[in-house]
Amino acid sequence: MYDYLIVGAGLYGATFAREVLDAGRSCLVVDRRAHVGGNLYTERVEGITVHRYGPHIFHTSNEEVWQYVQRFARFRPFINTPLANYKGELYNLPFNMHTFSQMWGITDPERAREMIERQRLAAGVGEPKDLEQQAISLVGTDLYERLVRGYTEKQWGRPCRELPPEIIRRLPVRFTFDNNYFNDPYQGIPEAGYTEMILQMLQGADLLLETDFLKNREVLREKAHTVVYTGAIDAYFDHVLGALAYRSLRFEEQVLDTPDHQHNAVVNYTDAETPYTRVIEHKHFLAERAPRTVITREYPVPYGEGSEPFYPINDAENNALYARYAALAAGERGVIFGGRLGAYRYYDMDAVIAAARDAARGALSKGETYGA
Repeated sequence: MYDYLIVGAGLYGATFAREVLDAGRSCLVVDRRAHVGGNLYTERVEGITVHRYGPHIFHTSNEEVWQYVQRFARFRPFINTPLANYKGELYNLPFNMHTFSQMWGITDPERAREMIERQRLAAGVGEPKDLEQQAISLVGTDLYERLVRGYTEKQWGRPCRELPPEIIRRLPVRFTFDNNYFNDPYQGIPEAGYTEMILQMLQGADLLLETDFLKNREVLREKAHTVVYTGAIDAYFDHVLGALAYRSLRFEEQVLDTPDHQHNAVVNYTDAETPYTRVIEHKHFLAERAPRTVITREYPVPYGEGSEPFYPINDAENNALYARYAALAAGERGVIFGGRLGAYRYYDMDAVIAAARDAARGALSKGETYGA
């Protein structure tokens, strides 16, 4: 009999496991995939560390979280400087004075602000009511049409006018020549890959892979006093209230017989005609030297049976449905719900760790037998 059964060997589950193991508790971690790490999973291909489920750059302003992850991995500094490719034209991201200079030939921040404001007024945008209006208010019509619209509509599978403004409200816009996508002081990638970091976090836990908790619920539930569930919350309740909406991704990996393909870790393809949203060249994350290179094209696809739920669609309708599921979860004795799917929200990695540590500490302090 374990103290905790943790469903999901991703970052939330591994962090929760580490906290309770350090407190002297026992835990069994199960995952339906054949590997640990969830979407952080990395694997060596051609001598290159490949991010199997899209690029992951650890970044945080939380010094406590940064010191915490140093326990499990040595991080190599990495500054995320993606490029945008619009029909062969390259632009710097995040939106900054390089971008404005490339688009308008402007090098004066005040002139860039004036151009954006002029285009906002010409488009009749006041208080933004949808993603299109929010984007125009931030970067103007020209940049919206070339670098936001096509990419976003591919990503979410619906017109920008049908998407909430909150999706893009935190879009980085700088009136400096700074290509650093994140503002956080701590940024990097584990030198040995995320899989090794997660394995270090899980040291001391018993682990069952290729094990679907929902299909073996009755047997597994008897193995522990408390369940920590990080899967999709609507699936846990057999979609009794209806299905929450997600977007999924498909990854197309290719080994190329060349030492370099695009000279950058990430290039976004922002036109509507290119079917993928971005190309990842993995060797640039850790400056790995190899005679060949590995790239991954990332295709957004509808979420359905057999696909992974990557991005929750946090519009008003789905958030209201999640609230009803959260009410059910609050009454589910012996179960703690957490993580990206359990909380139906997109988390940055540092927020995942902080949330899992808080939940574990709360459970330990109460001698947890139930929770939400």
